[in-house]
Amino acid sequence: MGRKRKRVVHIPKKRLPKFFSCPKCGRETVGVKISRDVARAIAGCSSCGLNEDFPIKPAQTEVDIYCLLTDKVFSSPKKNLVSKTQNDS
Repeated sequence: MGRKRKRVVHIPKKRLPKFFSCPKCGRETVGVKISRDVARAIAGCSSCGLNEDFPIKPAQTEVDIYCLLTDKVFSSPKKNLVSKTQNDS
């Protein structure tokens, strides 16, 4: 007599996404292309047309470039949205 064999549970590895959410329009259409030979990366949204070019370091990945894009978008100065009724008085 032997004991009952245990079931093997395979845990799938988590992978990084290929597309990220756009900080401007909110859709998941931002793709990152890295050219290591020229040390440049391009992050662009295919729905709203947001495109940025970044210099990269050898250890940076797609996620790092996406973080640079979001930092640049959120740190840019915002337009003043003051209504005309406040300016008239």
